[in-house]
Amino acid sequence: MEKDKKVILLTGATGYLGSSILKKLIYKGYSIIVLKRSFSNTFRIDEYIDKIKTYNTDETKLRKIFEENKIDIILHCATDYGRKGRDPIHTLEANLLLPLSLLELGRENGVTYFINTDTILDKRINNYSLSKRQFKDWLTSYKNDLVCINIALEHFYGPGDDSTKFVSNILRKLVEGVDNIDLTKGEQKRDFVFVDDVVNAFMTILENLDSFSSDFYYFEIGSNKAVTIRKLVEMMKELLPLNKTVLNFGALPYRKHEVMECIADTSAIKKFGWECGTSLEDGIKKTLDFELKSII
Repeated sequence: MEKDKKVILLTGATGYLGSSILKKLIYKGYSIIVLKRSFSNTFRIDEYIDKIKTYNTDETKLRKIFEENKIDIILHCATDYGRKGRDPIHTLEANLLLPLSLLELGRENGVTYFINTDTILDKRINNYSLSKRQFKDWLTSYKNDLVCINIALEHFYGPGDDSTKFVSNILRKLVEGVDNIDLTKGEQKRDFVFVDDVVNAFMTILENLDSFSSDFYYFEIGSNKAVTIRKLVEMMKELLPLNKTVLNFGALPYRKHEVMECIADTSAIKKFGWECGTSLEDGIKKTLDFELKSII
């Protein structure tokens, strides 16, 4: 490891985004400590296990981890989306209680940087966005003790993402050739950003940490372009010219407090040289290629 590379405590490394960030961190030469659970599915990071140090949070007290390691950066990527009627307590544990515990331990043990993964979603949408917004408020209160960096993400997607995520879910159904897909009217506009661009945004922040002093910093990451859900889904189907799936737009109601337009303001991250390098069509094609190969 290069002398100037810092020690990073990473949560969420077994998830889609966290594992993508982990791979790049290892490539860049950082020393990584991963927090996971004893029963976490590590298939995304199995090939990197011998290059990192891991702790199971259900078996080891968090305080012990800080006592055994000199940690420079806490990078919180662990997320619970609160889907399928999941108990909100689980969502709070991942999105609020765990990072708050790490934040306080970081303050007590001289950690310099806390980088949080947030969402741009309105806090009224669901338990997930509410818990994320609550932690953002807590993070702000620690701005005099650490460099607190909040990275709010638009809808990221890419090859190998979980089937519960919108883009992968729709692509998988189209590839499988299901008869119908029920959707809302699809008039809501969303900003979709490819996973590689999100990872590069995190790397941009990490490579410019010397530019930050103790305070709270906020960055939004997206493509800076909005597309209607209807146009996106129709584009997906057009990439499969033989597909016969019927798209039932209007079959589902909008969610309560549905946000009809959401687009990232990427001006802050662009000041550090970051740009979204993948067009929506190219990103969807790459994700579709993965789905097609996975069924062969």
